[in-house]
Amino acid sequence: MALLLKDRKGSYIVVGNRQEKTLKFLYKTVSGRMVLKVLTRPVFSKATGRVLNSRLSAFAAKNAIKKRKIETELLEKTRFRSYNDFFTRKVKAAARPVDMRPESLVSPCDAKLSAYKIGFDSSFLIKGTPYNVKDLLGGDSVYSGFLDGTCLVFRLAVDDYHRYCYFDDGVKGGNTFLKGVLHTVHPIVVDSKYNIYKRNSREYTVMDTQNFGKAVQVEVGALMVGRIRNFHGPCSFRRGEEKGMFEFGGSTIVLLLQKDAVTLDEDIVNNSANNIETIVKYGEKIGVSAKMS
Repeated sequence: MALLLKDRKGSYIVVGNRQEKTLKFLYKTVSGRMVLKVLTRPVFSKATGRVLNSRLSAFAAKNAIKKRKIETELLEKTRFRSYNDFFTRKVKAAARPVDMRPESLVSPCDAKLSAYKIGFDSSFLIKGTPYNVKDLLGGDSVYSGFLDGTCLVFRLAVDDYHRYCYFDDGVKGGNTFLKGVLHTVHPIVVDSKYNIYKRNSREYTVMDTQNFGKAVQVEVGALMVGRIRNFHGPCSFRRGEEKGMFEFGGSTIVLLLQKDAVTLDEDIVNNSANNIETIVKYGEKIGVSAKMS
C-alpha cells in the first residue's frame, strides 16, 4: 500500500509504506507474532539499544546516509560514532529557520501532518492503532478541555529529522510518561477479528502558551526499541528552542489545541479532509493564532 502526500507547493508525492508492510507481518501472521513475542521482551529492547549506541553500528550510519541521500552539507557534523548518533543528528540552524512571528503556528518537527477536529468519540490512527484523546493521555481528565479543538498528528518517518522544538513561547509542567503495552487477544488464530491490542509508549506535557492558549504536546515512541528524550521538566520556554528528540524507532508527535485557538493553513485543512498528509518542516508556519487572524 502506498501513502499519498503533498508538499507545501501542492505537488503530489507517492511513497511506499515499508513500515506498514512490516507491521502487517508482525501483527497479522503466526510467524510474525512469534517474532513479536521476542522483540517485545525487555532484554531484547535493551540489547538492541546497546548495539545501536555502539561503535560497531557506525558503519550502518554511513550506509544510511548514502541510501537515504541525506544532505550532509546541512548537518552540524558528518562523522558519527554509532547509528543512534546518526539518527539523532543535528542540522545547522540555518537549515531549519523558525518563523518567529507571534501569530504564526509553527511545526515542531519535520513530519507528515494530518489535522483532525477533536470530538468526544472521534479517533485517529497513530502507528496503526486507533486513539482518541482520552486514550492518548491515559485517561487523564485534562482531555476534556480540548473537545471541539484541533488535533495535529505529525508522523515522522525513519528518514526525517528526529529533533523537535517548542512551537511558541510559554511555560510548561512536568512530563508524564505512559508505558507502552502489548496484548495478544488470540495467540494462534490469524483473522481480522483477532487483533493485537497495543498502546505505544508516550510522554505528554501540558503547556500554557503566549499566543495559542493551553496546549498539550504528546511524543509517541516505538513499542519495542524507541526512546523519547525530553530535555526539560517544568520551565519557561521560547519558540524554536529545542524541546527534545527521539532515539531510534518510529516516532509521532501529537499537538492538541483548544477550540478557536488556531486557524490552520488552507492546504493542510483541504489535504487532511481528503486523507492526504502534508509534508512540513521544523519551524515552518502551518497556521495562525485565531485571535490574531
